[in-house]
Amino acid sequence: MAFSMTTTKCPFLNKFSLSFLNHYSNVLLNNFLNKCPHMNKVRLLSSDFPIEPQNHPMEGDVSQCPFFDIFKPTLQKASDNVVQDICEVKNMANVQNEFHYERFFIDQIMKKKKDHSYRVFKKVARDAKNFPYANEFSNVNDDDHHHHQRNDENNKRIQVWCSNDYMGITTHPDVKQAIIDAVEKYGSGSGGTRNISGNTPCHYELEEELARLHEKESALIFTSCFVANDSTLYTLGKLLPGCHIFSDAGNHASMIQGIRNSGATKHIFRSCDPVHLEELLKNVDYSLPKIVAFETVHSMSGDIAPVEVLCDVAHRYNALTFIDEVHAVGLYGEHGAGIGQRDGVVDKMDIISGTLGKAYGNVGGYIAGNRNFVDMIRSYAAGFIFTTSLPPTVLKGAITAIKILKGPEGQMLRKMHQEKVSYFKQCLKKYGIPQLDSKSHIIPIPIGNPYLSNWICNELMSQYGHYVQAINYPTVRKGEERLRIAPSPIHSYEMIDRFIQDFVQVYKRAGLFNIKQNWTSPTCSYCNKLWKIGLDNVPCGMDKKCPLYVSC
Repeated sequence: MAFSMTTTKCPFLNKFSLSFLNHYSNVLLNNFLNKCPHMNKVRLLSSDFPIEPQNHPMEGDVSQCPFFDIFKPTLQKASDNVVQDICEVKNMANVQNEFHYERFFIDQIMKKKKDHSYRVFKKVARDAKNFPYANEFSNVNDDDHHHHQRNDENNKRIQVWCSNDYMGITTHPDVKQAIIDAVEKYGSGSGGTRNISGNTPCHYELEEELARLHEKESALIFTSCFVANDSTLYTLGKLLPGCHIFSDAGNHASMIQGIRNSGATKHIFRSCDPVHLEELLKNVDYSLPKIVAFETVHSMSGDIAPVEVLCDVAHRYNALTFIDEVHAVGLYGEHGAGIGQRDGVVDKMDIISGTLGKAYGNVGGYIAGNRNFVDMIRSYAAGFIFTTSLPPTVLKGAITAIKILKGPEGQMLRKMHQEKVSYFKQCLKKYGIPQLDSKSHIIPIPIGNPYLSNWICNELMSQYGHYVQAINYPTVRKGEERLRIAPSPIHSYEMIDRFIQDFVQVYKRAGLFNIKQNWTSPTCSYCNKLWKIGLDNVPCGMDKKCPLYVSC
């Protein structure tokens, strides 16, 4: 059906474009034909009612039109833009340039699989009575894809060498009993945010314990240390007027994210380099608020920052210090408060962040500092305000762990820990296996190739029952892939000797005593199928059980 130019002599129809009329003629006819004298005369019809070529102007004033009369209170002419939009509506099914979301998701996954940085999680059930043992359920060739439930007849007994449960405190009988007692007394969850029914005496007890540990006025607990770092640095950078944040190049992603999202001016100084930090601080107005943020123990290199020197440089230029002790609390210092306590410089550390999820064997994070600072973060940090608080089970478990590691048992464990770490490093050196120059309990072994680091870990697990985790991009830069080993005080010297012997064999088979980098294999490290170089859709064989397989 089509409208002619003569048709639009009607004052009502003349309000619309021909394109609109042609698109919506049926609606107009069905609803208004009997109300409009002009439309009745002209009889705008489709093929059954041909349009007459004559002009049929409507007599009289527009106000006499029954249509305008009836709809006068509500009718308004649409703007030209709206009319044009209506006319240009298209059927989305015919749009050829639509965005293919599923294809995009697959492409992003393929990028990770092609450069061997795709992560395949090991399924490991730790043994609560026999640290550092666990049962491993990662058999990719198992036809049962729902075998996540424990089946003691179908698992592999392994030793864990990569856990952040640095002291084995998760299996301590007192910690486990504290958690059991808490769930019997309080139930499983907290019930809400700290502001809405989720604020318990246990929260205050833990915060007071943490403040005493770090010799600060106050402390605040978060659901994780990622949230603690992110929220605190974001809030500081956002609220402090004209704030500049100076960040160590080796800082954790949680710190980087908080700094970046705050919008504060950021400066990156070379990791653990006070000279470079001072060069950057000199160029910023002394009167402007500044924060220097760094970690004491770097989780992937094992470096320990020169805390006192960095603090002195920061304070010289009127900057606050924000110091992450995540990989140090429980492990260093007389009472386990970290590197700051070990070095006697806690008073120079303005803000300390730490975790309950590593040496303290639970989950959660925290900050400690002066009372007004902590109260400001409590009042403004979205990551603290708008989330369910930690449950009493976690709080009581953490309180118990902190007290254990503060006391004589903790001091004994720290001494044993350092002895085991030192022995492990000496064994690696004896066999000529390179290691990064770590001054901490973290032992990084450089590999330099993501495929090879994964292969070594899989061999150690499948052939010898040792669980070591490959560390690949983006956790470390490309070309700096490594193995990260963290022996605990519970690992025996016999365990270390056995591990070293097995590791040397795998290291030899990998050819790493002669070839350090750019080593590749023609087979997939998971399904052992030939590597299909050049195929975009299937990087390794056609075995759909392989976790590296992508169905396109």
